[in-house]
Amino acid sequence: MNVDNNNNHERSRSTSDQNFSIEDVESSDKSNAFDDDGRVRRTGTLMTASAHIITAVIGSGVLSLAWAVAQLGWIAGTLALIMFSVITLFTSSLLANFYRFPDPITGTRNYTYMQAVETYLGGRKYRFCGIAQYINLVGSSIGYTITTAFGIGAIKRATCIHKNGHTAACHASNELSMLIFGVVQIVLSQIPNISKLSGLSVIAAIMSFTYSFIGIGLSVSRIAVHDPGHLT
Repeated sequence: MNVDNNNNHERSRSTSDQNFSIEDVESSDKSNAFDDDGRVRRTGTLMTASAHIITAVIGSGVLSLAWAVAQLGWIAGTLALIMFSVITLFTSSLLANFYRFPDPITGTRNYTYMQAVETYLGGRKYRFCGIAQYINLVGSSIGYTITTAFGIGAIKRATCIHKNGHTAACHASNELSMLIFGVVQIVLSQIPNISKLSGLSVIAAIMSFTYSFIGIGLSVSRIAVHDPGHLT
């Protein structure tokens, strides 16, 4: 009788130990799946973070950078580039420090710019910040839509002139291109968690470098046509 009781006790003890170990594993998996604030653990890497930074800093505006520097001259243009680089570095440092509050290492995370403004400034200021952000978003969308339509129209006219000669009446409507690009933007904006697509950031970073190489190529070709001696 004592032997049976001992066996039952050992069996129940081993079962409880197994349950305890399973619970430990499950709790460990859960802790690895979430950050210290309870949200799903971030999966960003150095590569995706670098892609985000490159995409944010280098845009299509780099195509007009050579023209802008040419208008200012070497001295003023170089000083302007240095000044805006310092401003970008300073604001980036501020954003990095504002990511957690009150301590920059162990404080609560601010996942959006509006959250950071609300945390540090409070009151109605973060609402004005949100309004400014949406106005900037709308303005940027309109600007890119118009620029894209003009770019497509220029490609169509260049292709027409190349085929039919400079005397051909090559006219390309921009309205249809604006409409198509606007519809594409609306469709893409419906994708949930589009900001978490790491591949999208890599593609955007590649496009940023493409803008830079296009600007360099256009500058070199213009120098080659108008002043070949400066290439050496």
